[in-house]
Amino acid sequence: MLRLTINPVTRKRFRRFRSMKRAYWSFCLLTVLYGLSLAAELLCNSVPLWVRFRGESYFPVLRFYPEDVFTGSGKMTRPDYKALRQLPAFTEEPGNWMLFPPVPYGQYEVIASSQIEASEDTTLVLTPVSNVGAVYVTSDLRIVRSTAAGFFSGQPDRELKGRSVERFWPLADGVKAGIASRFANREASAISAAGNGANGVALLISMSAFTPRRQAPRTVRLTLREQVDVESSTRTLVLGPDSTVLQDRGDLWGGASAEARSTLLKLANRRLAVGSDITEDVVVDGTALKARAIREIVRFPFRPVRGHWLGIDHAGRDVLVRVIYGLRTSMTFGLLLVACSMCVGTCVGALQGYFGGKIDITAQRFIEVWSALPFLYIMILMGSVYGRSFALLVFCYGLFNWIGMSYYTRAEFLRLRKMPFVEAARCLGLPTRKIVFRHILPNALVPLITLFPFSLVGAIGSLAALDYLGFGLPPPTASWGELLQQAQQFRWAWWLIFYPSLSLFVVMLMGVFIGEGVRNAFDPKRFSRMQ
Repeated sequence: MLRLTINPVTRKRFRRFRSMKRAYWSFCLLTVLYGLSLAAELLCNSVPLWVRFRGESYFPVLRFYPEDVFTGSGKMTRPDYKALRQLPAFTEEPGNWMLFPPVPYGQYEVIASSQIEASEDTTLVLTPVSNVGAVYVTSDLRIVRSTAAGFFSGQPDRELKGRSVERFWPLADGVKAGIASRFANREASAISAAGNGANGVALLISMSAFTPRRQAPRTVRLTLREQVDVESSTRTLVLGPDSTVLQDRGDLWGGASAEARSTLLKLANRRLAVGSDITEDVVVDGTALKARAIREIVRFPFRPVRGHWLGIDHAGRDVLVRVIYGLRTSMTFGLLLVACSMCVGTCVGALQGYFGGKIDITAQRFIEVWSALPFLYIMILMGSVYGRSFALLVFCYGLFNWIGMSYYTRAEFLRLRKMPFVEAARCLGLPTRKIVFRHILPNALVPLITLFPFSLVGAIGSLAALDYLGFGLPPPTASWGELLQQAQQFRWAWWLIFYPSLSLFVVMLMGVFIGEGVRNAFDPKRFSRMQ
């Protein structure tokens, strides 16, 4: 019977690693998450796990069945199982049923907008309209003519003629100087100054830019504009499908008259009749307002709703499904890349360190030249020639990622090749292959094992960065970087920023915790001190 024997030193390192709770539980959690992502087809899929039809069992998640099997239509194409479930054969016969995964959506499935439960509430956003008026004054600042200035003076426009403008609106020195420049027929820039009307209304007095003319002007126009704090004055009213008030910000509905309420309800009903958002000018209890009637429309990307807890991306795909499949893609890419890089780096470093001399110097010069090549340009060139793919990405990254590993292996072999056990192996006549791989390499693996989690974290981050820049995996492959690229285009879609970033942060943080635990477990100095 085969029995696995573990070296006592290795067993002691395992115990040290388990004693570091943060690293150990991070390792367990990351392993479980990666295991679940490997079985993502059983958790998130648009095809059922089990179909029971006319006494027969079918497993579409494992095997392809043409549509003819369930409909008898003669079509050999892939069936739409969600549409089949609505047929009388499944709705009326209790012996026929389908069992879907917990999340019944695939990583490439585009969700129809009709399947999404959008809010049926109507939101009315009412913003005050600034009153604007104008007065024409002479050189002695007397009003000759006025237009809609009664709001700022508290008197009708006809009663302002012949009166001094400063009786109603004190003018700043800059405004007076601007008026004088215009009557002197000199060039003057636009001027604006804040002030208060006779009725206490905050206003802005302004004049447009002036260029010299053949004759000096007889009058100068002063524009009066009410200053309104839009943010604090904006009022929002949310009405339900049955016209019930669900939210009233600014006490608009409570303080409105019956006529004003009728006006607001008519505006909401017009929004329902038109089918799109509308903007109108309304008067509510004597106050001029610009009203916008808004109702939620299903447009992708769409916010999190029931059944799509992490939202929907710009192509109509479920973000939760994309995050789970993206975890599998990232972890698989990182593990393959680090494993390949360590194999190549270990072999190259072992040859350099064991033989030394001209072989070591030649290989070092080659590595220096190789590491100076621009990786991103090579990635773009290879992608344009062969097309982007998962294998090409691993290959291109592996061309450069082994260099750092070779340095550590070379240093360990340079140190260990002069050790007594290596000299003894040579004296016994063992071949170079056995000396390198059976005697030196096991003792040189400590730095490589310590670096493995950190290299994995770096590989996951590099993949996300390349996908974000558009040089990574080809669409529509699920990737966290691809979701972040969508977030760059739709910055208001917070779910495209938050959930992929959170997933990337958590996985990389757990990888760092694991690396910290492995480093401490393999550190001989920490456990060799006298206590």
